[in-house]
Amino acid sequence: MNTMKDSNILKLALVQTALYWKDKVANLAMLEEKIWDLDQDVDLIVLPEMFSTGFTMAAAEMAEPMNHTVCKWMKQIAAQKKMILTGSVIIQEGRKYYNRMLWVEPSGKIQWYDKRHLFRMADEDAHFDMGEKRVVFELNNWKILPQVCYDLRFPVWSRNRVIDSQMEYDLCIYVASWPAPRISAWDILLRARAVENLCYSVGVNRIGQDGNGIPFSGHTSAYDFKGNQLIFSENQEEILVVELNKLELSSFKQKFPAWKDADDFQIIA
Repeated sequence: MNTMKDSNILKLALVQTALYWKDKVANLAMLEEKIWDLDQDVDLIVLPEMFSTGFTMAAAEMAEPMNHTVCKWMKQIAAQKKMILTGSVIIQEGRKYYNRMLWVEPSGKIQWYDKRHLFRMADEDAHFDMGEKRVVFELNNWKILPQVCYDLRFPVWSRNRVIDSQMEYDLCIYVASWPAPRISAWDILLRARAVENLCYSVGVNRIGQDGNGIPFSGHTSAYDFKGNQLIFSENQEEILVVELNKLELSSFKQKFPAWKDADDFQIIA
């Protein structure tokens, strides 16, 4: 990352793509080619949910420990491109399996968020363990809340709380495998998260059909704090690049300080 850049501007590359079913080698090769074809400098590259395998319940078969194949691949890409790389993969810790959103820095440092809300309609709760901690990452003076797919339906978990007279984060990011039949809910909820939390909201969804015959139609998008759509892609392979402006966000929060009237609460795990 260029340390001379304006820290008020955050530039993201959102990778909307089909995925090979339960084929890590093919997915990593395909994604690496796409990332290297990116001809712009960005701060953060965002990949979809379970980008190395597709959204599969074969946790024991597809999982790997931390710092194995996918982690090493992410470290290599982040270092070579000098950009942070994020997306979720299946990680095993002991006898537990997590749908884990990794946050990999060019230095090799890895942070993560484990998906909290497991999609019971696909039996995700029967194959994976629930995340217990909400985290906020920092990048170039921005505070970023990571979330995974089904988390989008639960606004309390992503509520932008006021801590020490400041809002907790500036941007929420959702990585997803959100099926086409329910895509209208995805559009509505992504916009709602931006408006209710006075933040930028970004969602990266896959396209194509998975090994279970479930279709995905993308709708990768970004919204500002007023609910304006900044960028959008329907059902096609592409990388969307979007710039977010923190000064504009701060100015709006000063002019429209609804956050000062927010209900004080604490999430009990």
